[in-house]
Amino acid sequence: MSVMPQYSIVVPLHNEQENVTDLYDRLKAVMEAHGESFEIVLVDDGSQDRTFNLLREIATVDSRVTVVRLRRNFGQTSALAAGFHHARGTYIIAMDGDLQHDPADIPLFLEKIAEGYDIVSGWRKRRIDNLWLRRIPSRCANWLMAKFSGVDIHDFGTTFKAYRREILEQIPLYGELHRFIPALASWHGASICEVPIKNVNRERGVSHYGISRTFRVFFDLLTIRFLLRYLGRPLHFFGTLGMFSIFAGSGVAFWLLAEKFLYHASIMAAHGPLMIFAAVLLLAGFNLLAIGLLGEMQVRYYHEPNRRAPYSVDRVLRAQGSEEHTVSE
Repeated sequence: MSVMPQYSIVVPLHNEQENVTDLYDRLKAVMEAHGESFEIVLVDDGSQDRTFNLLREIATVDSRVTVVRLRRNFGQTSALAAGFHHARGTYIIAMDGDLQHDPADIPLFLEKIAEGYDIVSGWRKRRIDNLWLRRIPSRCANWLMAKFSGVDIHDFGTTFKAYRREILEQIPLYGELHRFIPALASWHGASICEVPIKNVNRERGVSHYGISRTFRVFFDLLTIRFLLRYLGRPLHFFGTLGMFSIFAGSGVAFWLLAEKFLYHASIMAAHGPLMIFAAVLLLAGFNLLAIGLLGEMQVRYYHEPNRRAPYSVDRVLRAQGSEEHTVSE
């Protein structure tokens, strides 16, 4: 019977053949120096290069390495979700696989998580990347995220974080939501702190960052705002808008009726567009109320334990005689 490790290091990888071996060597050295039991969970997110072949070789020689290969490129959030699902440690550290996160910073996270925090978030205090394309948009986005979520941290964007397992088990991951885990966890009452980390330039490989990610993050930010305020009471949101629309439409309709019966005005001739506007307001209001009621009916499914995974696993390599197990989900 295998002993569960104290720590799990989860790393999503996509076309990182230049960095895989160096990353593994540095992670192993840092964790062995720490002295506690650990495992390394490496998730191949549909790489098209030799990343998986290198991961398979590593898993063959080190029983502490688990390799999860996804059938295609599902994105960073889904790759992290797969890694979290297959991680067995009491504490889970997530980081990028491009070596822009320095494994030497891991002891900072372990120290804080040992103090009792539920989440320890990395903070790239001194950023060295492009001012206009990365630093300024990132600062604006982080300010918005802090205001929208109510979580006072400086760097939501970095993957480099440490978690208690039970916190991650309460949070569904999809879209680009991995950067919002602290915000979602705060809804569950998690304690959160930050540690400064080094911001290192990528030495090898090609960056997967694109400006299009900014728009996806903005939409996810709206989702988070909605979830944090109305997750358990969607009718409060849709119902408020619906009742406002109904009252506005009813007010216009009553005024038109008064014009018709008190002053014998020709409503269609004099106020045709206004009458249509009142009808649209009433219909929109009733539709919003209906959406809110449907949302209330769906709320109870939010915490269902058998949620559909946002990824599809091709195989999992875990050190049990270095066998490959085909997994279907």
